Amino acid sequence: MSQQAHPPFEAAEPETPNLDFAGTTPYEDYVKADVLTHLQHTLSDDPGEMVFLVTTQVMELWFTVIVHEWETAAQALRSDRVPAAIAALKRSVRELEALNASWKPLGQLTPAQFNAYRSALGEGSGFQSAMYRRLEFLLGEKSASMLVPHRGAPRVHAELEKALHEPSLYDEVVRLLARRGHDIPASVLQRDVSLRYEPAEAVEAAWTAVYAGDESDELARLGEALTDVGELVWRWRNDHLVATRRAMGAKAGTGGSAGVAWLEKRARKNVFPELWTARSHV
Repeated sequence: MSQQAHPPFEAAEPETPNLDFAGTTPYEDYVKADVLTHLQHTLSDDPGEMVFLVTTQVMELWFTVIVHEWETAAQALRSDRVPAAIAALKRSVRELEALNASWKPLGQLTPAQFNAYRSALGEGSGFQSAMYRRLEFLLGEKSASMLVPHRGAPRVHAELEKALHEPSLYDEVVRLLARRGHDIPASVLQRDVSLRYEPAEAVEAAWTAVYAGDESDELARLGEALTDVGELVWRWRNDHLVATRRAMGAKAGTGGSAGVAWLEKRARKNVFPELWTARSHV
């Protein structure tokens, strides 16, 4: 008796997604895409201004998430949860890479292209970004004068003033080194955290000892995560410098800064300085 034939397997039709909602879609409720995509109010008739504005707004969103990651890392370090801090820093590395890629749409602007809408920007300048200022404060790049542009926005000013007087991410790292037995003097541990962080020989010695030891140690892994962050911050500053140099040469910046000269000075500086200098002693 022959084996009874079975009908071929028939794949089930994919279920139709729900298309009918009483109000806005759940996606819209969560992402607020309609709000995001209606925030682009250009100030000139030049079509190139749109990409400049959108790219700048995208940068602001990346600043926001990176600040969130670094605040998460700082909080974890305060409670000695080093793996959690490393995880947040590693996430921020991917986010910094995306942030730095934001320069690509602007990286080859010619002077004529930028001049087509530059006058419409007035005195607007990136250094006036409050979220970028919080990012810099977390890196230890503190300056009370950077609060001045925000006096007309009380909530923003209060947030920046709070960030100014809180320990930076790197301050929390240095305090962790001390708790782990490294000889960090009180002058470093009790410094005025509202001032820019300045390198200290004792911190360099601590990192030298960390890097001379087991590379799998969590302090060594923390050091490498911070180094990845520091490298990408340096690349961000240099990409900003190159894009500005291509678009406007040595002209003064829109916000009254020295433009390229000011950016060149910023690009020469490394954040987390002892992590770089300690490598010469290992």
